[in-house]
Amino acid sequence: MIRVQTDDFDVAQILAGMRQNNPKVGAMVCFVGLVRDMNDSAEVTSLTLEHYPEMTEKSLHGIVSQAKQRWDILDAAVIHRVGTLQPTDQIVLVAITSAHRQAAFSACEFVMDYLKTQAPFWKKETNSQGARWVEAKASDDEAQVRWTQ
Repeated sequence: MIRVQTDDFDVAQILAGMRQNNPKVGAMVCFVGLVRDMNDSAEVTSLTLEHYPEMTEKSLHGIVSQAKQRWDILDAAVIHRVGTLQPTDQIVLVAITSAHRQAAFSACEFVMDYLKTQAPFWKKETNSQGARWVEAKASDDEAQVRWTQ
């Protein structure tokens, strides 16, 4: 399941659906990203995410496909929200099922690292001083590079 949407998502419902009636699932790892109220020492009042729909979904499918080629995973869910979000809102869900925990942990971390660097999303933070586009972080690039070594 790969979705880009404005609406919030129900993590428990998605996880239940991924493991329902599948006795092969021995591990499930999930990451949920949230809007923080602070970034670079400035109070964040909202975060707006923009994207190109066709390009974004193609990119997400490609990232999940790479994870499936690298690890023996049973299922993957990636849900990424767009639009204007507030602090504490959910932004992204990455969930992976597999027979064993190591594949699920590795695949989940890989998908998240590639989402941060390869998926075409643009973020604009708003605070009391105005709005600014969020620049890519070197730490995200470094996290993604480790998967190529």
